[in-house]
Amino acid sequence: MTPGYVGRRLLQVVPTAGAILVIGFLLIHLAPGDPVVALAGQNGDAEYYAFMREKFGLDEPLPQQLATYVSRVVRADLGVSYLQGRPVAAIIAERVPATLLLSVSALVLSSLGGIALGALAASRPHGVRDGVATAATLAVYAAPVFWVGQLAILTLAAGLGWFPVQGMTSARSDATGMAAALDVAHHLVLPALVLASQEVAAVFRLTRVGLLDELASDHVRTARGKGLTERRVLVKHALRRPLVPVVTVIGGRAGHLLSGAIVTEIVFGWPGLGRLLLGSLQARDTPVVLGIFLLVALLVVVANVGTDLVYRWLDPRVRFA
Repeated sequence: MTPGYVGRRLLQVVPTAGAILVIGFLLIHLAPGDPVVALAGQNGDAEYYAFMREKFGLDEPLPQQLATYVSRVVRADLGVSYLQGRPVAAIIAERVPATLLLSVSALVLSSLGGIALGALAASRPHGVRDGVATAATLAVYAAPVFWVGQLAILTLAAGLGWFPVQGMTSARSDATGMAAALDVAHHLVLPALVLASQEVAAVFRLTRVGLLDELASDHVRTARGKGLTERRVLVKHALRRPLVPVVTVIGGRAGHLLSGAIVTEIVFGWPGLGRLLLGSLQARDTPVVLGIFLLVALLVVVANVGTDLVYRWLDPRVRFA
């Protein structure tokens, strides 16, 4: 892994973000509906509508609006929310920690759970354990995330009372320090598990298939011939190489987790970017919508670069120009 390669990959953020910015801007502005009417209501007069369009620069030609917006983004200015009248960067920054907490937790759970289930199934292929794990992961993967979320709320939250139904913290709680962290963790468990459930199947299947091939290889048979335990053979000698394609899936699914987080946040009332995006789309708050799209694009590109770095660590034979 050369510094030049890392630098070139990081530079790819610029054209990617630029393309997302332009395409998103055009799609939002060409979509049916008027943000001024959505903001001011149906009962405003023509003079007031004209004032609002001039205030937000919506009376200018679309190419002029695009050029103005791009010039602001280059200066790290995402504009001002039509709805809240506050800087978009500040609004998004308030919601990013909640979404990152949910998405990263789900990514860790799905990665560790998928790898563990894949290793468990591959250690006894075509048996009961393998069949149950395969059927369970595929069933959860096939179910829509909103349906899994509602089912989890009805059974584990409302039914058994194990977890809170909605929110990130208890409404009447004034806890601080460790008690506050535990309260957030308690609220996090259920949405993180629901979001992770959609990703476990892909990691599980790749891990299982890779391990089945690796467990039949010569160096694994040699390790077994030395008298090593099956667990040591699996973890130390067989698991490392199949993890390389698994890392690809995990890195590539980072963006999918962010999009899945939107639905999950709505179902569980999680105060992150998903709920902000939904509300902004409904209100035609274009600067906020574009700011979220741009942030997600940057996070996906950074995740792909990080995937390449982990590649090199897992398999030193991989070379990058």
